[in-house]
Amino acid sequence: MDNTTWTSVSHFVLLGISTHQEEQIPLCLLFLLMYTINISGNSVIIILIISAPRLQTPMYVFLSNLALADICFTSTTVPKMLQNIFSSTKAISYVGCLTQTYFFICFAAMENFLLAVMAYDRYIAICHPFLYSMILNRKLCSHLVAVCHILSHLHALLHTFLMGRLIFCADNRIPHFFCDLYPLMKVSCSSTHLNTLMIHTEGVIVISGALAVIMASYACIISAVLQSPSAKGKWRAFSTCGSHLTVVAIFYGTLTWVYFRPLTSYSVAGGRILTVMYTVVTPTLNPFIYSLRNKDVKGAFRKWMNRIWTSSLDKTPKHSFKFYL
Repeated sequence: MDNTTWTSVSHFVLLGISTHQEEQIPLCLLFLLMYTINISGNSVIIILIISAPRLQTPMYVFLSNLALADICFTSTTVPKMLQNIFSSTKAISYVGCLTQTYFFICFAAMENFLLAVMAYDRYIAICHPFLYSMILNRKLCSHLVAVCHILSHLHALLHTFLMGRLIFCADNRIPHFFCDLYPLMKVSCSSTHLNTLMIHTEGVIVISGALAVIMASYACIISAVLQSPSAKGKWRAFSTCGSHLTVVAIFYGTLTWVYFRPLTSYSVAGGRILTVMYTVVTPTLNPFIYSLRNKDVKGAFRKWMNRIWTSSLDKTPKHSFKFYL
């Protein structure tokens, strides 16, 4: 392509979820609420797991990493989106855009790998309870977490490098609320064949591989639960598995629908809505589905709140009680 036919952009304009002015404030309040719930819930989980000795097990180590990934995942996109709602320019620099793309892909992949590891953890705990501590020892747990982080960064590095090779024309408006892969590729004036090919090959392997582990693990778990004589135990297990699989279905269903299709058939309007499901809704649900419904976590939370309450009473000046008496 002749250099006179294109202009290298220094920034992009993120048009957001909606261009209707009357929808901006309700959207801002909705996303601010979900972001606050996400940050608060996941932060509490991380604090509880770090501070409670009873929660120093592989299951909760994986949960704490998932909580951290959820916080980083939404923090990559939502704060910038909230800022742009009240911004007249809605601009993001070229470097900032690629940086956002990198971390978005990285934490999405990390959540993908962690969900698979957590499903495997539950499979060992339910189907082989007497071998749990032997199989999932501290060393293997650390290795699994490290592999999740390394693979996530390598996956993000590959797709961000391919995105950095693209040429972007003078039309730098992105009809999305963050620098997602397909919307960026849509405004590029160079060939995106290699980018699409890697999404449909390497991306499919990453997503489908983790999903296969999750489905195989839960199939074994359900089979083991069906053999249990306790009806109450069956109901509790199916309730937990159903909640987990609901989150998995939302995350992988929307992710697959957005990316694993030809670029020509990608709908920007539909893609925005579906992207919200796995970038904002799923990380907001994860604390409630995976952790806050767990009796050990709830017990640790009550103890933590009691310590805070007792500490606050101890710091209250004695003369204040005399005043009320």
